Amino acid sequence: MGSINAPKLDRIGPDWIMLTQLFAWWDSTTYSTELTLLRRGARLVGRDEQGNRYYEERDPSGPDGYKRRWVKYHGVAEASRVTPDWHGWLHHTFDEPPTVAPLKRRAFEQDHLPNMTGTPLAYHPPGSLAQSGGPAAQRDYEAWSPES
Repeated sequence: MGSINAPKLDRIGPDWIMLTQLFAWWDSTTYSTELTLLRRGARLVGRDEQGNRYYEERDPSGPDGYKRRWVKYHGVAEASRVTPDWHGWLHHTFDEPPTVAPLKRRAFEQDHLPNMTGTPLAYHPPGSLAQSGGPAAQRDYEAWSPES
C-alpha cells in the first residue's frame, strides 16, 4: 500500500533520529547546538556521573570577556540534573571545572537529586492531599455558603 505509517518504537531508523534532533530540544541535543559548539570552537571540559557533557569555547566572545559554557544533556534536558559543582562552573562561580578542582563535600551535605515534582518521589508536606490520601484531608474544611 502507499500509506505512510508512523514509525514504531522498535523500528526507529536514522531518519526518525534526525527529525527528533532537529525539533526535539528536550530530548538530548539538537543540530543547532552541535553547530554552535563547532562554530565557537568549544572544547570538551568534562562529564558528570549522569553522562552530561560540559563544553567551553576556546576564545572569549562576549563583551564581558567570559568564555561561554554549555552543557549537553545525556537524555532529557532537565536543568535540575546538573550537579552543584558543575552548576557553579557553568555560571562562572568557579574558574576551574570540577574535573580539575572538585568541590569539597561537607558532612551535612546530601547527595544531589534532580527535580522530582510530578513523580511518585515528589515531596508532599504533612496535610497535603497527596500525602493524606485525598478526600480524607478535606474533613476539617467547611466550604462557605451564602446561607450561613
